[in-house]
Amino acid sequence: MHRRQFVATAGMLAGASALRAKANRKLVLGVMGCGDRGTSHAVNFAKLPDVEVAYVCDVDKARAEKAAKAVQSKAKQSPKVTGDFRTILDDKSVDALVCATGNHWHAPAAILACRAGKHVYVEKPCSHNPWEGEMLVAAARQHDRLVQMGNQRRSWPALQEAMQKIREGVIGRTYLAQSWYTNTRKSIGKGKLADPPEGLDYELWQGPAPRRPFRTTTLHYTWHWFWHWGNGELGNNGVHTIDVARWGLGAEYPEAVSSTGGKFRFGDDDQETPDTHVVGFDLPDRKAITWEGLSCNKLPQVKQFDVQFVGENGSLSIHDKSYTISDLNGKEIGKGSGPGGDKDHLNNFLAAIRGEAKLNSPISDGHCSTLYCHLGNIAHRTGRRLKCDPADGKILNDPEAMQLWKRQYEPGWEPNV
Repeated sequence: MHRRQFVATAGMLAGASALRAKANRKLVLGVMGCGDRGTSHAVNFAKLPDVEVAYVCDVDKARAEKAAKAVQSKAKQSPKVTGDFRTILDDKSVDALVCATGNHWHAPAAILACRAGKHVYVEKPCSHNPWEGEMLVAAARQHDRLVQMGNQRRSWPALQEAMQKIREGVIGRTYLAQSWYTNTRKSIGKGKLADPPEGLDYELWQGPAPRRPFRTTTLHYTWHWFWHWGNGELGNNGVHTIDVARWGLGAEYPEAVSSTGGKFRFGDDDQETPDTHVVGFDLPDRKAITWEGLSCNKLPQVKQFDVQFVGENGSLSIHDKSYTISDLNGKEIGKGSGPGGDKDHLNNFLAAIRGEAKLNSPISDGHCSTLYCHLGNIAHRTGRRLKCDPADGKILNDPEAMQLWKRQYEPGWEPNV
């Protein structure tokens, strides 16, 4: 081999080896938010090959320490405990932030992480309001960071197979997707003003949200039912099945959104968001999506997360991680099932960082599905049908409704791309 050819070949081999080494290197993560979801993510990420969970973070010291113990006992790692996620962002060895906090923190924290050069796995919904979602998409693009939302069904093999069958025309032209979420939640009761619990940094918990005094019905999970921090059941769990509905229909933004429902089960408690909610989305090309959320009643005919696609030649129904195909008369003509859970979605995120795969749910998709939830809530809060621009989902000819496109922020905390 001539010397020049040898040097060129050696250089190519060295480059390929360097790329493989970079792709296969250990990834270092920090987890922000140590409730059930965040602790689960910390443990599950730590169990994956070549992953180190270097930090667990929570403004509640006891929750952070409990998460650290769970990672140590179940995944044999010993993450550092911190009460301020900015410690994670300042550590240059950290590759990605996992955000599983209250909804009001999702987009602001993810945007700060992008600015700090971190990739982000952010829980659903990816934003507290539509403007934040737009800012998060812009931040990921501007800082060239990978951001994946926790809509894990995008990575479930049976659902991927079902979506492919819909695209191949197994039920003909598909024009309607019906979706549900049901639960048996109890009343949150009436709270009272009190001092925050010992060990809780309530100031940092509020973060970007304008300050309010602590009430006993706020933490930990019940913040979901207050507009100031949460997005009700629609944003909490409706986003999962609406995302699948969009996926199957190949839908982008809606043309119109309508809402009906309210607090029908428990009237005399602190909850602000609907416990009974039905939302309809009119789409271009003669298509539609419906979502029905029942926080306080389960139904015998549907599982907790169900989606049904209706086409000209039949229907395809998704029950959790399986699907069935039926003809026009309701006779079953096909089915499939597979694994569920989080593992495939977490692995997809890591593979994308390593350059081995594309994200199954890039943040542009996560934002679009989350925006459906925001629009449904805005229709509920204004009490009227919304007309939307199908190019970006913006509300048309309704300045009052557009006031809810963005929130007020605590001074110094408004997201900045």
